[in-house]
Amino acid sequence: MTKLTRREFGRIVGIGSLGLMAGCTTGASPGKSTRKVAVVGGGFGGATTAKYLRMMDPSIEVTLVEPNSTYYTCPFSNLVVGGVKGMPAIAHDYKTLQSKYEVNFVRARAYQVKSNAVVLEDGTKVPFDRAVVSPGVDIRYDKMPGHSQSIEKKMPHSWKAGPQTMHLRRQLEAMANGGTVIICPPGNPYRCPPGPYERASMIAHYLKNNKSNSKIIILDQKEKFSKQPLFTDGWDMHYGDMIEWRSASAGGKITEIDANGMRLNTEFGWEEGDVINYIPAQYAGAVARKSGLADASGWCPVNQTTFESTLVPNVHVIGDACMAGKMPKSGFSANSQGKETAAAVVSLLNGEDPVSPSFVNTCYSYVTPDYSISVAAVYRLKDDSIVGVEGAGGVSPKDAGEIVRKTEATYAQGWYDSITYDMFG
Repeated sequence: MTKLTRREFGRIVGIGSLGLMAGCTTGASPGKSTRKVAVVGGGFGGATTAKYLRMMDPSIEVTLVEPNSTYYTCPFSNLVVGGVKGMPAIAHDYKTLQSKYEVNFVRARAYQVKSNAVVLEDGTKVPFDRAVVSPGVDIRYDKMPGHSQSIEKKMPHSWKAGPQTMHLRRQLEAMANGGTVIICPPGNPYRCPPGPYERASMIAHYLKNNKSNSKIIILDQKEKFSKQPLFTDGWDMHYGDMIEWRSASAGGKITEIDANGMRLNTEFGWEEGDVINYIPAQYAGAVARKSGLADASGWCPVNQTTFESTLVPNVHVIGDACMAGKMPKSGFSANSQGKETAAAVVSLLNGEDPVSPSFVNTCYSYVTPDYSISVAAVYRLKDDSIVGVEGAGGVSPKDAGEIVRKTEATYAQGWYDSITYDMFG
């Protein structure tokens, strides 16, 4: 396996940000390693970091700790909910990371990360010189009266792709024509800001083609949402009055949950639903909180040059769990952070000063299977905080025609294929 130079890495990251990267490595065996990096979490951030650490410096021994042998992506899971795709379309494994990039894979749940070892649930320790923790998010059950983990069979959040994704889909399939679906997005910050509205779109697509007398009500904890004008234009064009969005001040703010009665209380009274997708508030994954990596907000403060925790030395936190300035909590953000953090870790282990990072984010959202919208941004470090680069990126043109939207749907699939190849090889 050949070692990447920093210049080569920068070129690859630039290509990858356009969704065209195909991965590169020779696959030759590295020499004996004396330095160890443990990566906790095998999603967009963790898998990317593990791969790029091995690509950039094959002398570093990399161990990926992840409890699942199959990873289901949250991106594109809304298409599964809406019946457009099946679960195999969003399933990925770690075989190539192990065989081609020689990443050690430990299938186990990390209980705690200390300054020199990852402690697994069975007490086994995985030692490291540095660790990268990418634990995603956990659901908060302490923010809403009537909410608990026990209600999720009746009101699945489906905000972690996997069994709940299919559970919500089956609820929609079982609902009678003429039923009401209620979707409840949380307040900021949370994983994937446009996700609830893409979900409403995909559910509307399913209902339009199978249960056309049904309707969707979005009870929102916010006054506005990501890509709102683009979504509402698409809804008006394709779904008419099937989707009704209510802002927090217009009856969308939920104050109580009654799971047994399948209803939600708002400032304007109770709303009953046949299917209720309640998406709760979130915070950093449990291992980060147990490790003292999260502060009172529930999220993890980091040095935004290296993503090293400001609370625990030698441990870096990336992805949805961390505070990354103006970057959204998205899969592409985690992927971009993983590459830059890998570069920073390699520099630190080699006694070099990390360079100032730059990041990218692109997010596609489907309104129909053939109609997509997008937002893209470039980020850099300014006064020790990540900010957007003015004039870089942008959103889909508001008045674009069907041809442009269909082209973006094709780009969205290409983006997904490219980024998952980039992660898993």
